[in-house]
This record gives sequence, C-alpha cells and structure tokens, in this order.
Amino acid sequence: MAMPSSPQPEAVVGRRTVLGAGLALTTLQAWAAQDSEAEALLRKGGVVAAFRHAMAPGTFDPPGFRLGDCGTQRNLSEEGREQARRTGAWFKERQLQPAKVLSSPWCRCIDSATLAFAAPQVWPALGSPRGAPETTGAGHLRELRQALVAASARGASFEAWFTHMFVLSDLASTNTSSGEALILRADRSGKTEVLARLQVS
Repeated sequence: MAMPSSPQPEAVVGRRTVLGAGLALTTLQAWAAQDSEAEALLRKGGVVAAFRHAMAPGTFDPPGFRLGDCGTQRNLSEEGREQARRTGAWFKERQLQPAKVLSSPWCRCIDSATLAFAAPQVWPALGSPRGAPETTGAGHLRELRQALVAASARGASFEAWFTHMFVLSDLASTNTSSGEALILRADRSGKTEVLARLQVS
C-alpha cells in the first residue's frame, strides 16, 4: 500500500502564506475596531486620552539629568517623532481636537504632545516617578484622579495627557506601549476605568 506523500515544500509555504495573510487581516480588523471604538468615545467626550510618550530608546534617563534641559534626558528617536506626527494626523483626519493638551515636564512627553497637537500645558503631576521603587507619588495620583473626575463630568469634549509608563500603570492598573493612549473615565469616587485603547500604526 502506498504511503501518503509528504506535503511538497511549496504547498507548506502556500499554507503558511495563507495563514500569515489571515492573521494579518485579523490584526487589521482588530485595529480598525479599536480605532472605531476610541473615536466614538472621543467624539462623545467626557474622557481623557492618556498617552504614553512616543518611542524613546532606552529605559531610564541618564544620571544627573535635568528637567528643562533636553540634552541631559532620554529623548524621542526619529521613529518616535514620526509616531507622534501620525497620532496627530489620525486626530486631524477625524476632526477631533482636545479641549486641553497636558504634559509631563519631561522633554519626550512635551515633544510627543507638540508633534501630535500643539505646545502643551506642562503639569508636574504627569511627571515620571523618581527613585526606587518607580511608583507615582500619592499626591500626584490624587491630582490626576481629581482632574480625571472633572474631565469625565464635563462631557462633549476630551483632554489629551502625555505621560509615562509608570504613571499610567499606577493610575489605570495596566501596561501601555510607546505612543499608545488609554481612553479613560472616572466616576465621582475617582475610580479609573479604561474604556478603550488607541495605538496609531
């Protein structure tokens, strides 16, 4: 009895290509759904788009860095600058304009905000935690929650905040990628809810 023949290499490659195309299509569909959900929430208002700054190589600032002196800090790469511009284009194409643009005092956040929208209002509460452990101070978290409650109650508009991974983790109890935004809302008690995510490709 003849044994079943093994698949030919080109047949295997063909199946992989179809599988890869299927996965890519599924990913694109997921991104489209995510974008649509985020857009609807932003258009309705009463939310904050809280961004982790765009891509900036490395993990921490150099020793002895100084706020107000970008040359001493970890800054956006060219890819990160382009990522911030793409974010701004996404909002402009949909005619979505934040009522406020607020930023951490760190240059990579200010630059992300400026390239996406306009020169932001600098707000120390959005600043990166210093020292160890990397947790946001209780006072700053209280400020952020109070501001989120106020923004959630206004409706018909949204704010854009630019901050850091650790701040978003402490505020919303979730991880974020560079350049990603969490669409946030808070109830009167200050409990933060992540309604959607936005990662402009």
